[in-house]
Amino acid sequence: MDGIRKYKSLYLMALPGIIYFIIFHYLPMIGVVIAFQNFKPSLGLKGIFLSEWVGFQHITRFFQSYYFSRVFFNTISISGLKLIFGFPAPIILAIIINEIKNNKYKRIVQSVSYLPHFLSWVIVVSLIQFILSPTTGFVNQVLEMLGKETIFFLGSPKYFRSVLILSNIWKSIGWGSIVYLASISSIDEAIYEAALIDGASRFQKMWHITLPGIREIMIISLILNIGNLLDAGFQQIFLLYSPAVYNVADIIDTYVYREGLIKTNYSFGTAVGLTKSIIALMLVTLTNKLAKKFETRALW
Repeated sequence: MDGIRKYKSLYLMALPGIIYFIIFHYLPMIGVVIAFQNFKPSLGLKGIFLSEWVGFQHITRFFQSYYFSRVFFNTISISGLKLIFGFPAPIILAIIINEIKNNKYKRIVQSVSYLPHFLSWVIVVSLIQFILSPTTGFVNQVLEMLGKETIFFLGSPKYFRSVLILSNIWKSIGWGSIVYLASISSIDEAIYEAALIDGASRFQKMWHITLPGIREIMIISLILNIGNLLDAGFQQIFLLYSPAVYNVADIIDTYVYREGLIKTNYSFGTAVGLTKSIIALMLVTLTNKLAKKFETRALW
């Protein structure tokens, strides 16, 4: 209580966020109980207390489903590719921006790289569809000029995942670099000056000073990213995919949407979502333990 009184102004500032998470994130968790019931929507909220209990039937049904292997493999594949290519991208951009000596040019680069973050996926997907259109798209027009055949990128299983990864990096790279730039700015300049006197090159300073200096924030960011490994990006995929690419694009979230909302199988959809959350919690815990094992800062 003494701590609350001492920092009451900070707690008051955090209060709206706390209330938001309680109302929209914690209270709805009561509804998770329908994952173990045959929930009847006709009963309304009373159905949570009156529906028949079936235990782990829906979770077992998901694991035995014909679609389980497809949606699980697609989710892991897409999230894994986003992690492999998307995680280092903001780090590289932050280092590049840090190396720019012209402050005016540096601010321009930062502003341009941040801009896509503020565009909704609806707008980004519209731009992607316009650029990659098989008839009027800029990319296919260039291919035609070079004597190549046009490609239906969004309808081709071969190219669809590449479009997902590249568009996700383009949208998130600038915003993701902010935390790394802040961490780089906290590194003591005297270390760089000492390295310069010793004859270190720019690359050597980056490798031996900058990267170790932001290692802790990289580890924390990696833990959070691995925790979201089963979140392959519902909104992006939902707006871009079509039945033609279901075999490479159908993920757990889109499957839950079709089963839970479109087919009104609320109990089954909730069970699948709960299973996904439990796996994500296990991944975060495992990664956090590994971080402690290697004597780096962890989340807890």
